[in-house]
This record gives sequence, structure tokens and C-alpha cells, in this order.
Amino acid sequence: MCGIVGYVGKSKSLEVLIGGLRRLEYRGYDSAGVAVIDDEGALGTSKKAGKLVMLTDELKRHPINDGRTGIGHTRWATHGGPNDDNAHPHLGDDGRLALIHNGIIENFAPLKDELLAEGYTFSSETDTEVAAVLLGREYRASGDLQQAFRSVVARLDGAFTLLALHRDEPGLVVGARRNSPLVIGLGDGENFLGSDVAAFVEYTRRAVAIGQDQIVAITPDLVSVTDFDGNPVDVEAFEVAWDAAAAEKGGWSSFMAKEVSEQPDAVANTLRGRLSDGQVVIPELEEFGDEVLAGIRRITIVACGTAAYAGMVSKYALEKWTGVPVEVELSHEFRYRDPVISGDLLVISISQSGETMDTLMAVKYAREAGAKVVSICNTQGATIPRESDAVVYTHAGPEVAVASTKAFVAQVTALYLFGLHLARVRGSLSTAELAEQVRELSAIPAKLETVLQTSEMIAQLAHWMSGTRSVLFLGRHVGFPIAMEGALKLKELAYIHAEGFAAGELKHGPIALIEPGQPVFVIVPSPRGSATLHPKVVSNIQEIRARGARVIAIAEQGDAAVLPFADEVVRIPLAAPLFEPLLAVVPLQLFAMELAIAKGLDVDQPRNLAKSVTVE
Repeated sequence: MCGIVGYVGKSKSLEVLIGGLRRLEYRGYDSAGVAVIDDEGALGTSKKAGKLVMLTDELKRHPINDGRTGIGHTRWATHGGPNDDNAHPHLGDDGRLALIHNGIIENFAPLKDELLAEGYTFSSETDTEVAAVLLGREYRASGDLQQAFRSVVARLDGAFTLLALHRDEPGLVVGARRNSPLVIGLGDGENFLGSDVAAFVEYTRRAVAIGQDQIVAITPDLVSVTDFDGNPVDVEAFEVAWDAAAAEKGGWSSFMAKEVSEQPDAVANTLRGRLSDGQVVIPELEEFGDEVLAGIRRITIVACGTAAYAGMVSKYALEKWTGVPVEVELSHEFRYRDPVISGDLLVISISQSGETMDTLMAVKYAREAGAKVVSICNTQGATIPRESDAVVYTHAGPEVAVASTKAFVAQVTALYLFGLHLARVRGSLSTAELAEQVRELSAIPAKLETVLQTSEMIAQLAHWMSGTRSVLFLGRHVGFPIAMEGALKLKELAYIHAEGFAAGELKHGPIALIEPGQPVFVIVPSPRGSATLHPKVVSNIQEIRARGARVIAIAEQGDAAVLPFADEVVRIPLAAPLFEPLLAVVPLQLFAMELAIAKGLDVDQPRNLAKSVTVE
């Protein structure tokens, strides 16, 4: 959630810090602040509630001296409200030390009581200030920031990334992480720290991911990583696969509009290098071993939000192609119900950021209980891939808008690739059948380009419906999770009531919601591949239309059966039934975005939401 930037080097810190925080805005925040050690060795701080512009305005009104050592933070309020006092950085050692923090320190209360008993005072309601004051106390005892850091982190429970600097040690920033992301950027005569690579990708694409319970110290020329006991840790650098320009709007009105338009490329890039002669071979799974995959008897997919709906879509394909039973569970429910886990269970985790705390905890739980774990992730060097047995990376590029779009289609694509890979290993599909599925998957990018051409029609529809206060979504088979994803997008962006239902459930209760004028989107299955489902969904349309609903049908080209009963029909290209969700979801994404725009809302940073949920 929160954004963190650290810098030591040859440039002025404020430009680096503010630029990094700007690129991390997508993570969600409600205050921002910086701390800088200037060239004279003085520590200056500035922090402000609100968006980053509030901080930059404050720096113009009340400048602080710039320097070459600094840390910056955007905060999402957990302990204490979103106000100036609770914003980071927080100070210790009588203002000589500054600290920023992402996460939740679960045992802050007894630590605070201990410090209060010793006469220390606090100016905020945060758990972070407790860590800052504690670090200041330890620094006074040792006179060494790294040693003081080791003493402090040994006493903290919960999830945290901490960055700190001290005026007596200019040119040094120290960081630590537990269950919260931290990445090093390796520069030339300068080094960086960040919540993710977006914090520093403008300056370097060489990065190192910090592991669990590790401490990093950066100076302009050196980087050292140790465990919490001070033992050196070997690290491996990786090259970030995109540059700063990829995280810019590039002339689009919003990041979301840009990312919706990038979905054909997101799918094509995820397929690249994994299809050959009608077969799917995923190089990342080579070390996993075909014999392990052949022994899988059950699959459980764990994810949250949009990623969970990607898992639900993929369940249909994985079961059909591999013959392996598949369950889809919300990550935050999985480990609390004492699931039955055995060596023949494969857990597939899905997370765009690779830092989703609920999913990370589910992955750790599954591995400790003896299951194998494969992760679907879009972010190199993230924690969840490193905690898994194998990872299938999507290659969607940076997704900045909070509401996920291209990550969703890339996740479904990666899961389909995995399903076909597993089918080949298990021999559950013939060579001809595999080749047919590969042809269908390969055709998706071009078909997505066609779907995007409906944007003008959908924008007009959203404009007409700008006063709508409730929208329902119906789908069957693979269309059911798409209905739920369409409802989620509308809730996220337009702040109105929206629900997705299995169309077969209509007469079991939800039809009571239908009244004259009620908008209902219906994802209509193909009459070519769903001979039994198509007429049932058309019957559902007739039922709700008879009760006054306004029906917007998402239907394939040439489906004439829906025309007499739908008020609007959005056409998608012909595709095999299992591949239709990749196309049908796009008009729903566009509608949610356009309705939010019609209502004058921020489609990139919806209220109360963060891009990556890094606390449980």
C-alpha cells in the first residue's frame, strides 16, 4: 500500500524522492513526507496530509535544505487518522533520526508503554513513531545505525518495511523488511531503495529484491545485505523489463484508459516464447519437473479480488483440459479454515504485485503444510514468487491504475498456458486438441483489438446512464465470474451498487431486484459451443425484460437470438467458449471507466482503495 523511496548518491535528493513518490502514487495513500540530510549535515523534514501536491506546495512555502541523502513516503492510514502529525517521517533521538514505515507493527502498544515509562513522549497516534523512538534510543546506546536497526527489528512483530537515516551518518540509508516489499536499485555512484522498482526505474533498471527478515544498508558506492542477526546474505541482481516511459500516460487521459488499450499487447507478451508448433512449453516450469506435475491430484487457486475472478474463469479450462479437480479460494479465507493439504495438492497463487499480504500468507501456509506452489505474477523480484516453488510471470508491463484491467487478461492467459502445459505433461489432451487450443489462444490479441473498437458506443451508453444508482450483471459458465468482475469494476470506479450473479440463480432470489428501468448486463454464451446454455440465458433475458429491466447484452457476432429482447447489444468476435471471457470482460471494463468519467470521478485512484494490499 504505502510508497517508500530511499536515496544516497550524487544528485539532489528531493528531486529523486518526489519523482519516486509520484511514480508510486498508484499504490494508494493519504499523506506524504520526506526527510533529507543536507550538505552541512542537518536533518530537515516536511510532511503533509493529502495528495503529493500538498507536500510539494508545502515545500515551496517552507523549503528545507536539499542534500544527497534522503527518504520519502506516501502513507495509507492504519494507526491514527490521515493528518499532518501522523504522516511520515517520524523522528527519534531528539530529531536527529528520521524513519518511515510500511506495514503494521502488531506489538507497538507494549513497546510504547515501555518507552513512556522511560520518559519518552510522542506526537502522533502511529505505531511508526514507536519504532522511530525505539531506534533513537538504541542508536544512543550503540552509536551505529545498522547495529541499532538490528536491535529494533528483533523486537518488532507484524509486517514492516522500515527505512531510516541519522544526521550523524550522512550518506547512509538503512532499511529492513518483514512481510512487506523492499527493492534495491543499483546505480553508478548512487543507490536507491523502494517499495517497488517504479520508485527508481527512471534512474536505473538494475535491481535486487530484499528477502524476508533482511537488513540493507546503502551508500553512494556500496550495498550490503544481512539477515536480522547481522550475517551477510548473497543477493542476485535482475534487470527490470520495462522503463520509466512505460509507467507514464503517454498522452492518454488516464492510466486506466492506457492500460485497457494495452490488453492486446499484454496477452501477446504473455504468450511470447511459450508457444511452439501447436504446443505450450513454459521454461519457468522446467526446474519444477514434469514428474511433479504428473503427480498432481488436486489444484487450489488462491487469490483476492480481480485475481480471484481470473482464477474462477480458469477453473473451467483447467478442469476440462487436465481432468484435475480445481478449487478457487479467497486467500484470506484459505488458511483459516484448516484446509486439507497433502503432497499431491498444487496451490496456484495469483497476484499482480506479488506482494498481496493475504496471498503471501496463504502461499507460506501451503508450502509449510507440504503442498507445491506455482505463482502467477506480473512483478519481477516480488516476494510471492520467491516464496513459491515456481512462477509463471505475466508480461503485462506496469499497471498503475488501481482498478486492474490488463493484469486480469494477462493472468487468465498465463493460467490457460499453465493448463495447456499441464495437459501436455499429463497426456489429457491429444496433440491435435492441444494445437486447436493454442490456435484459439494465439488469436486473442487481434480479437481484443476488435473489441476495443466498441469504446465509443460504450462511452455513449455510460453517458446516458450517468445517473444510474445500481447495475446488475448476469452470466453462466465462464460468463459468471466475468459478471462478478464487471460488478467489481463498477463498484471500484463509479461507487454505485453493483452485483454479479450466476444467471441460473435468478429465480432463486435475485429476480426480486428487477424493477422498471433496472440496468442489467448479460454475458451471453455462444450458441455454437453452448447449445444448452445459450437458450437458457436468452430465457433469462426475456424474464427480466418482462419485468422492466433495461438489458445490455454482451454477445458474439452473428447471435441474432438476443436482438428481440435486448435494449443494447455489444458485439465481441467469435471465439471458442472457454476463450470468450478474455473478450467479454473488456466492454465491462470500458463501461465502468466511462461511467466514472461521466460522474466526474478519478478512475486511476478511486477513493479508499490501494493498488497493492500489503497488510492483512
